[in-house]
Amino acid sequence: MNVRTGNQSGSIETSEDAVLGGRLVLRQPLRGHRFGHDAILLAAATSAPAGGRAVELGAGVGAAGLALAQRVAGLAVTLVDFDPVLAELARGNAERNGLTEFVCSVCLDVAAPEAAFAAAGLAAATADCVLMKPPFNTAVNPSPEPARRRAHTTSGDAIRQWVRSAARLLRPAGALTLIWRADGLADVLAALATDFGAVVLLPVYGKPDAPAIRILARAIKGSRAPLTLHSGLLLADAQGRPTDAAEAGLRGGGALPLGES
Repeated sequence: MNVRTGNQSGSIETSEDAVLGGRLVLRQPLRGHRFGHDAILLAAATSAPAGGRAVELGAGVGAAGLALAQRVAGLAVTLVDFDPVLAELARGNAERNGLTEFVCSVCLDVAAPEAAFAAAGLAAATADCVLMKPPFNTAVNPSPEPARRRAHTTSGDAIRQWVRSAARLLRPAGALTLIWRADGLADVLAALATDFGAVVLLPVYGKPDAPAIRILARAIKGSRAPLTLHSGLLLADAQGRPTDAAEAGLRGGGALPLGES
């Protein structure tokens, strides 16, 4: 992220930050919930059909969904977030990047009932793919910012609730892609077990000879195919320089292995 300038969106101060080598410029709050590498990795790992329909749950200012819309021609993307300020910023970001023909933003809680989703234009079994980054931090040192705390902190069966909502939105054989902390892999697999199969996992490593920091997962609604594990994505080499694979996804806008098929 770069090109940071102070602006005002309503009563909050914002910055403009460029990602994907400057091809996507996003306004976001200076304090509170801000996107990072996770959102761009999520977009790069998402496989979506050209001309299809995608939903991003917990979209924030729309970084992942907008990056996906840039990569996949004619893809209709709905950005969903519970925070009205973030949802409005996401709407503005779609306009700022010339994507309003394909991208819309709605303010809605992931845990809202089916009728609320339908009223927002998100009827059950209508999405080809869903992408999401559920809140996955523990509450040991919660952020003092209420919006950031809710966006990033997990509680109880939060991952199961998010996966249930995704399953409801997806068509049969639709694909769910998510990013989660690597040490919570067991929670991800347990949440997916009821409605999904053909799970494909891509561990993400921050540096060589260190444990994975993230897990990217893709799963197919209604499938009973077995799990597949990819060799992993290394973000930086021993000297701290970004790897070619990381640069291709984070700056080049290319697809990671999960997003290629």
